[in-house]
Amino acid sequence: MSGVRSTLVRWGSSQTAILTILCLGVFSTALDQTVVVAALPLVMVDLEIPLTDLDKASWIITGYLISYTVAMPLVGRLSDVYGRVKMFQVSLIIFAVGSALVAMAPDFTWIIPARVIQAVGGGATVPIGLAMAVAVVSAERRGLAIGLVAASAEAGSVVGPLYGGTIIEWIGWRWIFWFDVPQSLILIGLMAILPNRPNPAARMDWAGALALGGALTVLSLGLAQRSIFTADSVYPYLTLGAGVVLVGILIAVERRAIQPLLASFLYTSRAFLTSNIAQFLVGIALIMALVCVPLMAGTVMERGPLESALSLVRLTAAIPVGALVGGYILRWTGVREVCIVGLALMGTGLLFMSGWEREIGELRLTLPLVTAGLGFGLVIPPIGVSALSAAPSDYWGATASLVTASRMVGMALGLAALSAWGIERFYSLTADVSIGANFEETEAVLVEAGVTVFQNLFMISGFLALIAIVPALLMKVEEDKDAQAAA
Repeated sequence: MSGVRSTLVRWGSSQTAILTILCLGVFSTALDQTVVVAALPLVMVDLEIPLTDLDKASWIITGYLISYTVAMPLVGRLSDVYGRVKMFQVSLIIFAVGSALVAMAPDFTWIIPARVIQAVGGGATVPIGLAMAVAVVSAERRGLAIGLVAASAEAGSVVGPLYGGTIIEWIGWRWIFWFDVPQSLILIGLMAILPNRPNPAARMDWAGALALGGALTVLSLGLAQRSIFTADSVYPYLTLGAGVVLVGILIAVERRAIQPLLASFLYTSRAFLTSNIAQFLVGIALIMALVCVPLMAGTVMERGPLESALSLVRLTAAIPVGALVGGYILRWTGVREVCIVGLALMGTGLLFMSGWEREIGELRLTLPLVTAGLGFGLVIPPIGVSALSAAPSDYWGATASLVTASRMVGMALGLAALSAWGIERFYSLTADVSIGANFEETEAVLVEAGVTVFQNLFMISGFLALIAIVPALLMKVEEDKDAQAAA
């Protein structure tokens, strides 16, 4: 028995074992970012949520994303202090508990907090996984390690709707979440063979964590409101004002902390700042593409639900491929070059999408989607490597979580802008349209207005991708912080 255990321990200390387990972990939790998209209609029927409450039901997704974002910096830093293996296991336990609570949900008031609990566990796995992956490989292989973990997370998001749809078809939506429990327990068991390395000298900045969590929550809630761009309500402005106040409190708290969660050396680092700015812009462009592609296909292009979903898969399936390629070629080139190429591919693909019409051939549909998807994937490893180079290894968990959160905040802002500006643009284009006897002419005008709105949104996201080249030009890999500290 002891021989088997020692063999497992030796295998568990290998790079291959650690990366395999990490990739399985982030893939499993990433499924739940998108799996609920397939389940949402049946969840609403089963929990008796009327269609008129669709804005409330959307919090099944929005609540998860906000909690996912807020949890990352907190648990990321906890992993630096108490060991990344232990915190990965704790995160999986929280994720499993949240999944079980979702599966048991009797009504709407139950499922929202259950999804929040699930997100707290799921949100921590990616940044911890990135930090662990970087820690077990040599400096020149960090891009590949980040690419593997990122590709696994993106692959989980791609497979999520198909996985969820299959389970729903066979045995019902609740089993999507019941299956999370044994998956998490298996992963916790696999993680047990990996060495946990706490840092006795590191301290958790609880006051900073509370202030950051509050600021991120309030700002995310404000950014998630469509009326922030339509001025229909003062609520989002008051919420953002409260968020700014909390940011001020956070700055005051962090200045007094001995080991602050938001370490000051990060915000004097060109590598960290430029990586986060580029990541934020990528997040905005990404959410616009993820929402607009299936929406345009299913509305003005008049494609069926399956065909619309397959249109998006051409983009999302290319992201993990791009992440792997980007991580691999970083061994021979710099972060700046790979990131710029990725952003150029993103911008080119999105700008070509801005030329889509109601009728479009498969080649003109597919090439821009694959091009943009490869670009979205290519930028992940260089942004991660550049940001992590700004911190010593005992801050990698916090640093990885902060740069990941930048993307999520960009996505929240992009989603709010998309829903608000797009609707207002459509109304302005159809202000003079009256429903008359000639229905076909009226329909043609409305469809043309819809095409114009989608074209405008793709053009905006394409230009944002190209603008992100500016901070990418300033990105770099900084000198080894651990070596500097030792010196």
